Amino acid sequence: MKVLFIGGTGNISTASSRLAMERGIDLFLLNRGTRKVSIPGAQTITADIGQEAATARALARHTWDAVVNWIAFTPADIERDLRLFAKKTRQYIFISSASVYQKPLTHPVVTEATPLANPYWEYSRLKIAAEERLNRACREDGFPGVIVRPSLTYDTVIPLALGSWADYTMIDRMKRGKPVVVHGDGSSLWTITHAADFAKGLVGLLGNDQARGHAFHITSDELLTWDQIWQQTATAAGVEARIVHVPTDLIVQIVPERRGSLLGDKAVSVIFDNRKIKSFVPGFMATIPYREGIRRTLDWFEAKKSRMFIVDANNAIHDRILAAYGKALAACRT
Repeated sequence: MKVLFIGGTGNISTASSRLAMERGIDLFLLNRGTRKVSIPGAQTITADIGQEAATARALARHTWDAVVNWIAFTPADIERDLRLFAKKTRQYIFISSASVYQKPLTHPVVTEATPLANPYWEYSRLKIAAEERLNRACREDGFPGVIVRPSLTYDTVIPLALGSWADYTMIDRMKRGKPVVVHGDGSSLWTITHAADFAKGLVGLLGNDQARGHAFHITSDELLTWDQIWQQTATAAGVEARIVHVPTDLIVQIVPERRGSLLGDKAVSVIFDNRKIKSFVPGFMATIPYREGIRRTLDWFEAKKSRMFIVDANNAIHDRILAAYGKALAACRT
């Protein structure tokens, strides 16, 4: 099976690229070649997907059994891919996001039939619009589209709601014994999925003609509270988290740029029903618990000192929130 990954070397996609190679897939990666990630055996086509004419020339002699676009975000991206691949692939997978699901939820158990609506996050609304354009192409033109919705998925990032992502800041902060902010009362439920588990579902869909026109989320079945997520992260770092609970509404007043990722995503308890992906990919099961996966991630960071960089702005966010919360508490006592 000949497959093209547009991207394929990112936080989520690298594990899928490696699993595809393990399964004997003839994998091509279309990217700009700026990320230093090795996928032994994969063939690289160097091009910027944003430069449509140049990409069309680079792909001119190829046809594909499946194309996966890991870096499409808008309806315009889908329009471009329809032009590029309408007659060149038997399957096209758009990587959307589980943040497209209804916020706030009217039912806490999320299936692929859960309505799509997110008034808090433009990122999610653009993904919804992109899904709608792809679905229209499937209905009206027979385009072989498939939608995949990862939720919070990690490998070489630290998946906390506030603070670190591609940096080591929150680990360093907790090691120094400084308090960390957890939104709400820390009891809302969330699911974090290791990229190696996500890969089992994604790669299992490649070439599956029955998946055409369908949407799937692919997540772990493990449910953790945000307090547990922070504490398990701290435990992996060999320390204990000094958690301070702060109302989410106050956080987004202080740091308005986090409104989408909190109110539009992580502040809401979500339970993902994965029966659909399991029915299309028999044997799919996420097997890496967060306490194990985050230890792997920290091992990756700590293997090279250059990865353990600190972002002062992320520390400043926690300090600003804590200072404002302290003032609010003091005002309530007077």
